[in-house]
Amino acid sequence: MIVVMRPGVEDGLIERVIARLVSAGCDVHRSTGAERTLLGAIGVTAEMDLADFEVLPGVERVLRVSTPYKLVSRRFRPEGSRIELGRDVVIGGEEVVVMAGPGQVESEEQIHRTARDVARAGAKVLRASAFTPRSRPYAFPGLGEQGLQWLRAAAREYRLLVASEVMAPDHIDTVAGYADLLLVGGRHMQNHGLLREVGAAGKPVILKRNIGATIEDWLLAAEYVAVAGNDRIILCERGIRTFETATRYTMDLAAIAVVHERSHLPVIADPSYGTGLRDKIAPMARAAVAAGADGLLIEVHCDADEARSDAAQTLYPEEFQQLMDQLRIIVPALGRSL
Repeated sequence: MIVVMRPGVEDGLIERVIARLVSAGCDVHRSTGAERTLLGAIGVTAEMDLADFEVLPGVERVLRVSTPYKLVSRRFRPEGSRIELGRDVVIGGEEVVVMAGPGQVESEEQIHRTARDVARAGAKVLRASAFTPRSRPYAFPGLGEQGLQWLRAAAREYRLLVASEVMAPDHIDTVAGYADLLLVGGRHMQNHGLLREVGAAGKPVILKRNIGATIEDWLLAAEYVAVAGNDRIILCERGIRTFETATRYTMDLAAIAVVHERSHLPVIADPSYGTGLRDKIAPMARAAVAAGADGLLIEVHCDADEARSDAAQTLYPEEFQQLMDQLRIIVPALGRSL
């Protein structure tokens, strides 16, 4: 249930409505927009009489939310969310924000060279993982905290923000100490314990879609993060598993438009994982931006063929520069900036 307060209502009246909702057994999440304050009531609300709340001073109207996800629904924040990351970087605004870097931190030299190259091309966020889930138990698992230290130092030198993956609750504090955004990979999209802990950490979260998840599954996973007290969530479309074998996964670009309709959360796309093929990354990146993506997550490595993970889906710096040049042509036509 969502309680919409009147424009300009005084804070005391809002607090009275919150108290009434709490006394009715609800958890209340407050969202303050440019004109109105919305109160999301989470609990057993189906049998509540909306009129009991509509007559309260300061209330404009009360809405039932029919979807199982409440706090991330578009009805809860119709104007959409803008996730401010710092250094004038905002996800969900006019700018299409590009996050780029290697799948993993492999060495101090590698991450510094790659950070320099993606910064020169126009990326705003350096992405790389130090703790990484691998399909094979003998593959390179990452460098742990040493990798995070190199990642943070490289980002600082080239004035980039940092996004890095968390795999387990006991990784969160360590990664959060170095990263500006916490990335939850598709494998962990429905790890509800991890989602709650990530939500409680207070850092912006990139939540990737699982390869077998419906859009509703994905939004419900985001709801777990929001219920834990963190609404700074960025959804990431990274391909789903279908019967098609020509690419690693199938990029579901329609999901970008559907999510924008159903949720206030910004959506970015990862065409590197979505295709698994270097020569398909740029076409799908361009298409994702045209479909309304608020940003891109691109794998870039200073020596892509020698990458210790996912070399086939990783761009060389010069290929990334070419993609950024192409996006600078496309983005203005959409009324956005890069």
